[in-house]
Amino acid sequence: MTESAGTSPEPRHTGDDDAVGPVRHGSGAGSSPTGAGTARRRRRWLRYTAIGAGVAVLAAGGTGWAVYEKLQGNITEDTDAAAELARYEKERPTSLVRGAQNILLVGSDSRAGAGNGKYGRDSGTQRSDTTILLHISADHKRAIAVSLPRDLMVDIPSCRTHKGSRTRPMFAMFNYAFEQGGSACTIRTVEKLTGIRIGHHMVVDFSGFKDMVDAVDGVEVCLKEPMNDRAAHLKLPAGKQTLSGEQALGFVRARKSLGNGSDTDRMDRQQQFLGALVNKVQSNQVLLNPTKLYPVLDAATSSLTTDPGLATLRGLYNLVRGMRDIPTERVQFLTVPRRSYIYNANRDQLVQPAAEQLFTQLRTDAPVVVAKKTPKESTARNSSDGSGEDSSDTDDMAYEHDGFDDGKPGDPSVSSGSSASPAPTFRGNTAAQDACR
Repeated sequence: MTESAGTSPEPRHTGDDDAVGPVRHGSGAGSSPTGAGTARRRRRWLRYTAIGAGVAVLAAGGTGWAVYEKLQGNITEDTDAAAELARYEKERPTSLVRGAQNILLVGSDSRAGAGNGKYGRDSGTQRSDTTILLHISADHKRAIAVSLPRDLMVDIPSCRTHKGSRTRPMFAMFNYAFEQGGSACTIRTVEKLTGIRIGHHMVVDFSGFKDMVDAVDGVEVCLKEPMNDRAAHLKLPAGKQTLSGEQALGFVRARKSLGNGSDTDRMDRQQQFLGALVNKVQSNQVLLNPTKLYPVLDAATSSLTTDPGLATLRGLYNLVRGMRDIPTERVQFLTVPRRSYIYNANRDQLVQPAAEQLFTQLRTDAPVVVAKKTPKESTARNSSDGSGEDSSDTDDMAYEHDGFDDGKPGDPSVSSGSSASPAPTFRGNTAAQDACR
């Protein structure tokens, strides 16, 4: 007798996974006794999963591309400076060490832009409130940031102004170069002063600095005494505290309410703050964490003007990648050796031969050593005359071993009888130093 469709020759077992018996499935169940239905369900499931995954990938890719385009669009490319520097290419110094980088960092005091107006009236010009020459060694094991005083008396070449005219060569304060001729004039002035080829430059305004500090959730500093500076819009108690972006800006710009009121003292404070910022970024693994890195990149690029070589995320990434593995004790900060200008105590001049020795070290990618007190300074302060003379107005440089095994002058492995000269020691600090100690 022929079975009718949908019937079973034996009773169906339920509730017993080990029951054995020929079980047939009706055609309405969407499967067959051969397992083809199960295979079809599996294929449909895989197909839907693949489609869903594809949509997710496209969405993520679209978001990633949108983020990339946003950050890329934040950066302002300094094409005018590039054209001006190309015009004077023949007079610019030559890079001596392949792979070493020299980058000029300029903090602009421009009041233009959102949020900057409260720091003063926008006169239509901008000056270099802070200028730092950053040197990264060819082996990417050392970085040194040298502050150039804005009141330093220097030779400024003829430069193209913002209005298109040209200035005459002059002997004037360093920050006059940026005010008159922007970053190109500043770079040419620095190259003339140091003999160091500047490969890249960055200009950051007030807003960019504040946003970067906020992006890393503030930076810790220590104050030996309370601070109340109306000009800097800052009132702080003494002791250890974490500064927000707004507070940090006031802290690094304050002059008369902290220390001895000099610009040199302010630069020391700026260096200590930047060291603490570098330490914060490295200790929090910001550079290796996309979630933490994006706000920093967004803040940095939003107020950044750079040369064409750095005006892309790839260019900035290569720069950051070259610095991320440098130990904080080898990220060094110092001010170029200076003293009060002989004809005007409110201006600065270089101390020689200390300044030229520093420039030579940077040009040749030789190690530079910094210490809170140089050996000469310590000797002077401990001398019987008790004068306590500040080495910033004398030599600001001494010679001793750096304690780093670079196989170069300054390496403690170099014997005292070696013909190699020990590396000079300049007054400064490193990113590893705790400002609270």
